[in-house]
Amino acid sequence: MFNKDNESFWSAIKPKTGFFLGIIAGVLAMFIIGFFVLLGLYLNDSNNSFAGSNKTNTVNTAGDNNAPVAQVASIRNIQKNEAIRGDKKAPVVMIEYSDFQCPYCTSAHSTFEQIVDAYGDDVVWVYRHFPLDSIHPTARKAAEGSECANDQGKFWEFTDANFADNSVLQQGIAGVKQIASSIGLDMNEFNDCLDSGKYVDKVNEDYQEGLANGVTGTPATFINGQLVKGALPFDSFKQIIDSLLK
Repeated sequence: MFNKDNESFWSAIKPKTGFFLGIIAGVLAMFIIGFFVLLGLYLNDSNNSFAGSNKTNTVNTAGDNNAPVAQVASIRNIQKNEAIRGDKKAPVVMIEYSDFQCPYCTSAHSTFEQIVDAYGDDVVWVYRHFPLDSIHPTARKAAEGSECANDQGKFWEFTDANFADNSVLQQGIAGVKQIASSIGLDMNEFNDCLDSGKYVDKVNEDYQEGLANGVTGTPATFINGQLVKGALPFDSFKQIIDSLLK
């Protein structure tokens, strides 16, 4: 039986018992909450990893600053009057976003010529514009000039001449017109086209499409939807193309 001494004893320890039980309950609550937080982070990370499988594959090269993989928005099909080399029905489609004053694009231009020669009707090369105005002040006008040359059926002659020596673009618009003259264009027609800004919207459309699809610099090339950044050597492109032709 409880006596007065027992009652005094339990009365003395009840506050301490409640205090310790409160501490234990608090620790357990923190442990349980922490467990579910960690579980949620794990599941979220797993979902992100899975979602990444639907993004565009990207081959990063030096100078890319380890840019994140960009999800393709919408790359339009080859247009009727668009500049291409090769058969538009080819199984491998290379869509290049390029800048007429970019030194790396000069290297890429030679590589793509080599690719088209090597693969024939299996590869089509599509040229689109991505002028980097902040560092290449004449690139946009050169892009417009190439489209004016295309009106006379000489887009590739203009482009080839430009990349053979694009130092002439340091002269600004005069340099663009010098390239046009060197390939035998009707200069009255060319000058009217260039000076009127006929292809301002066309060049900007290419540029905006590139931005929407993760292009941040030049050259940038979509090969059947696979974004390849930089001027890779022929063998690197060959490896990608051969894997698509299997």
